[in-house]
Amino acid sequence: MRREYFRWAQRLFDPAQIHAKPEALNGIRVLDLSVIIFGPATADFLGELGAEVIKVELPGQGDVTRILGGASFFWKNVSLAFFPQNHSKYHVGIDMHKPAGQALIRKLAARSDVVIENFRAGTCEERFGIGYRQLREVNPRLIYVANTGFGQWGPFARGRASYDGLAQAVSGLTAITGTPGEHPTKIGNYIGDWYGASMSAVGALAALRWRDRTGEGQFVEMAQCEGLLRAMDWTWLYAGVTKRDRPRIGNRDPVFSPSGVYPCKDGFVALVAGSDAEFRGLLRMLGKTAWARDRRFRGVESRRKPESADALDGAIRAWCEKRTRRAIDSAARRFGVPVGRVMTGKDHYESQHLRARRSVWEYEDPVYGTMVEYGPAPKLSATPARIKWAGKPVGFHNEFVLKKILGLSDEEIQALAVEGVVGKWADRVGPKPPDGWQGEGSLL
Repeated sequence: MRREYFRWAQRLFDPAQIHAKPEALNGIRVLDLSVIIFGPATADFLGELGAEVIKVELPGQGDVTRILGGASFFWKNVSLAFFPQNHSKYHVGIDMHKPAGQALIRKLAARSDVVIENFRAGTCEERFGIGYRQLREVNPRLIYVANTGFGQWGPFARGRASYDGLAQAVSGLTAITGTPGEHPTKIGNYIGDWYGASMSAVGALAALRWRDRTGEGQFVEMAQCEGLLRAMDWTWLYAGVTKRDRPRIGNRDPVFSPSGVYPCKDGFVALVAGSDAEFRGLLRMLGKTAWARDRRFRGVESRRKPESADALDGAIRAWCEKRTRRAIDSAARRFGVPVGRVMTGKDHYESQHLRARRSVWEYEDPVYGTMVEYGPAPKLSATPARIKWAGKPVGFHNEFVLKKILGLSDEEIQALAVEGVVGKWADRVGPKPPDGWQGEGSLL
């Protein structure tokens, strides 16, 4: 029966049928005025679900992530940091510093459903004249999404820039991460950007649903640090009740024991045995069945004591060090012990499971050739999310956006280009196409 269920689920979500199915947000247009990760990722999540996303960049220069990380990050004349949050977007080069550029933004906003920006609070209104209060005048149904580090108001908000590392620190995440007795540790990726972006996209979807019911747009604001704060589970409740801060515990779980990350012959594995049944399976796997009668390990509370956890960690480490990840995984499945490989990017690239589910997505792009990227996370059976093309050079879709959407003539576009209001890439690494690219669909 269970096998039949898995077969049914695989047919229902068949990746081969993704592009044949409709898109949930088809007909929704998103105007992406944002830069770096937090804002662009919000737009990217909506684009994966089918929204038409128009990304506005400064002509000749483009988004900062196009040159992020220096030469070691460059591939085909662009930093790899640019691609993950810029799938399937239409790229237009408009200088928002110029009044004529701001006028184009207002025209695009009048034809859009969602606008996303992540400048310092108030910048779009005060500097560019395209904040929520101005844009709702040209489109009362508009949903305006503003992502910032610390919010649009409040004592800590005004004039402050933010980076992911600051958001992690202010949220309290850094304080509880790391090894006991050592300095707090930042999470290895830009989790504040990505988690905040996902929550911001949820806010935009809720606002779209409200508009369906009422016809009214609204202002959605998302503070990067508060996104992470919402993910801090019981941390502040614990502090409020016990008057003690949640301690740093390294790789151990604060609730389940044994738990940790252990070295093996070809990498590392994570292991958690939270229930008594899983613990008994672990003892069988380790060849330590006599420990089931040891008073140190009777029940979760006993196993969580530092001396008990240390003894268990030592036994697990000694057993894992002699085996490969594959052998440990096989044994753990046989004995019913929850184990996961500590996977690297190379592991993801080679994972048959992730590729089968399109969580690792390989596709052909007309400009960059073969692309392998992380694919959409939520799997929808009727309206699956998807990647359609890779991020493109600055202004790559100028003609599509300016002519088809705004209805400008060739003469009007040329006049704007002469004034520097619109434009494409410059001949420098970051904004320009790969060397040898000869036009749409051709990569020599």
